[in-house]
Amino acid sequence: MKTAIINVSQLKKTYHTEAGALPVLHGINLAIHEGEFVAIMGASGSGKSTFMNILGCLDSASQGDYTLAGQSVAQLSRDQLAHLRNRVIGFVFQGFNLLSRTTLLDNIALPLVYAGIPKTERQQRAQTLLTKVGLEKYSQHRPNQISGGQQQRVAIARALVNQPRLILADEPTGNLDSKTSQEVMSLFCQLNDEGITIVLVTHEPDIAAYAKRLVRFSDGHIVEDHAITQRSWPC
Repeated sequence: MKTAIINVSQLKKTYHTEAGALPVLHGINLAIHEGEFVAIMGASGSGKSTFMNILGCLDSASQGDYTLAGQSVAQLSRDQLAHLRNRVIGFVFQGFNLLSRTTLLDNIALPLVYAGIPKTERQQRAQTLLTKVGLEKYSQHRPNQISGGQQQRVAIARALVNQPRLILADEPTGNLDSKTSQEVMSLFCQLNDEGITIVLVTHEPDIAAYAKRLVRFSDGHIVEDHAITQRSWPC
């Protein structure tokens, strides 16, 4: 069996508000292995977004254990967390999160600046990924000069630039039409076929069907976890 890149045990999250304690996650147990493609679903308020933020080391659990790529997250300093996140995880968001005044090439290369990679190598790696997502002709364009689907492909290229083992995608097709969504999901399928682990949050069943496994949240609990046997074309 492949190694678990994500392993959470009895994970709990409680927010403390003026109205009192607000428990969001209630003892989550989940392992995701290298090379899996997992869709996380659930209604608004089910805890899936909070869980995703914890997986991405953007938030911390109140109780329980989280091991990412063999390292216990709770034992790491802020700088160590940032290093682990930058080395292991690529993020893709619903809103693309591209810098509007920056070229597509420089948007993709930005994580490499924080990693201390020299400029020439940054540009080479960014250009290679622009080619991979079919946008090699647009390197000097800015985000407002391309379509939403193209912007999401740039965001995926940016997520890949540090050669991550894991991609966390939060509603990556939420702002796209159905045809463009299919194109983006086909790219995720290709990346998964290349061995990258993908964890995808979505509220759309047809998007979840591209994955190989479905995990469903309800009221802070996992209520469903099974393999997807009827997968969407072309995965």
